[in-house]
Amino acid sequence: MTKEEILKQFNELVEKVKELPESERISLLNEMKKKLHEASPFVEPIDVVEWVPSSKVIGNDYNPNRVAPPEMKLLELSIRQDGYTQPIVTFYDADKDQYIVVDGFHRTRVGKEVKDISDRIKNHLPVVVINKDLRERMASTIRHNRARGTHAIPGMAKIVEQLYFMGWSDKRIAEQLGMDKDEVLRLKQFVGLGNLFKDREYSKSWE
Repeated sequence: MTKEEILKQFNELVEKVKELPESERISLLNEMKKKLHEASPFVEPIDVVEWVPSSKVIGNDYNPNRVAPPEMKLLELSIRQDGYTQPIVTFYDADKDQYIVVDGFHRTRVGKEVKDISDRIKNHLPVVVINKDLRERMASTIRHNRARGTHAIPGMAKIVEQLYFMGWSDKRIAEQLGMDKDEVLRLKQFVGLGNLFKDREYSKSWE
């Protein structure tokens, strides 16, 4: 079958999709995106952006990122004027049928709490899904925050503490969170763990 023939059938299918009730259309489009992804040469999460009910998108309990009121208002204005240009990064908990935010908590808040925006996006939120365990999701959250230059010291220290007690070495923490050994040590000292890590697990290659 040629590309032109495929496009002709696809256009006919699109017209049929338009006839469905809105809720069915949203659900079907999400499924269609997943099927198209199977034929895609790209494996990146951004290749499948789904619109899911905002009630199913919940925050995590570890993100140390904080946005000041002026920046929060600017984010609201940006989404109102430009629309959602970035999806919310999530982990899907199949047992609870919930999408747990990895990155994008404040974008989530705007979509849930600002009425004109929530009405416009029909009480849905754009998400991409990554399938990682809790430790990897925590590290991913920090990477996203630090890449934007935003993180709070107490929250960062708490993350380091949690990752340590979940079995990550100080070297792995540093590598995964984009830190050097001194920064890791300072954060551990902040939560009273400094003596546990003194002169441990750092190879000479770090020096």
